[in-house]
Amino acid sequence: MRVLAIGFGITGIAHLGADTIAPAIKNAAPELARFSLTSGFFWLIVISTTIAILLSFTKLREIEGVGASRIGSVFIYILVATIGMKMDILSIFDNPSLFIIGLIWMTIHAILLIIVAKIIKAPFFFLAVGSKANVGGAASAPILASAFHPSLAPVGVLLAVMGYAIGTYGAWLCGILMQVVSP
Repeated sequence: MRVLAIGFGITGIAHLGADTIAPAIKNAAPELARFSLTSGFFWLIVISTTIAILLSFTKLREIEGVGASRIGSVFIYILVATIGMKMDILSIFDNPSLFIIGLIWMTIHAILLIIVAKIIKAPFFFLAVGSKANVGGAASAPILASAFHPSLAPVGVLLAVMGYAIGTYGAWLCGILMQVVSP
């Protein structure tokens, strides 16, 4: 119950913040809409991620012992199923060039991981699990980590959660950069 209370509490605070900040920015500086700063959903994600990161430095980080990752995984599966139900699989053929972009993206991902792994002399484990954490997230990274050794599953979870935390802000910055270079 404590895990759900904390999760829903953070979500409620994030909704309150988003419902306050987004309209205020929309009224004060509507030109910031191109950076998504007038979007309530943007602020919901940023605020909830920031609160979760800050709480990880308090005693609340100990709720992992009561199954926080399991509950989180259930909600991730619900999210993926919800997104999947709204997807039109045949729309893939409307813009097949997106596959080429995805291939380029994954190639850059692999090249950067290999270069960094060689520079810091990281074991193959971190290369594989780090990649899976970035691409597959918390649902699949622990599975790959436990394939190396069962006791390494928490490392996969940790890498995936760090990927989520950094990815929230990095994805926004990446979107801004894509807007800059798009016609």
